[in-house]
Amino acid sequence: MAPIPGSGLAKGLAVTLRTMTKKTVTEQYPDAQPDLPPRTRGVIGLFEENCTVCMLCARECPDWCIYIDSHKETVPAATPGGRERSRNVLDRFAIDFSLCMYCGICIEVCPFDALFWSPEFEYAETDIRDLTHERDKLREWMWTVPAPPALDPGAEEPKEIATARKTAEKLAATQAEPTPSADPQGEES
Repeated sequence: MAPIPGSGLAKGLAVTLRTMTKKTVTEQYPDAQPDLPPRTRGVIGLFEENCTVCMLCARECPDWCIYIDSHKETVPAATPGGRERSRNVLDRFAIDFSLCMYCGICIEVCPFDALFWSPEFEYAETDIRDLTHERDKLREWMWTVPAPPALDPGAEEPKEIATARKTAEKLAATQAEPTPSADPQGEES
């Protein structure tokens, strides 16, 4: 059977009319902030105190957009007769967001939890060279990182917490035990 001429046009217009009568869901972004999911990937925040300058994030980054500079510092011996230690000190930590593809590999490989996803997404610049953010800006974004989700109430207790709880219970039990009296003769006055 041959199609009726103009039936495709009529179907298209029917879809258009149906769409025109529905309520729009456009959000007026600059005036109204979007309601983002809690763990949205925005920018990467740096918790500088946890960074040991191991360079894993920079080595694993497929875009090579993380720049880290450091120097070694000698730490005096903790005990007399001990030897001095050296440790890395962070001089520069920068991420070039014009190169970053937001894959999250740097966050996953960080063994010391120094990098986190921040839900901030309003960091546009007029010049592409200004998209390289140094550690001060990355530290500011760290405070916008939401707390991790709560543990599942039906989940098994983590081993670390179980061990710490048992140790605390033993310590409390030993402190609660009555001590024998100091008077061996048991005389009353």
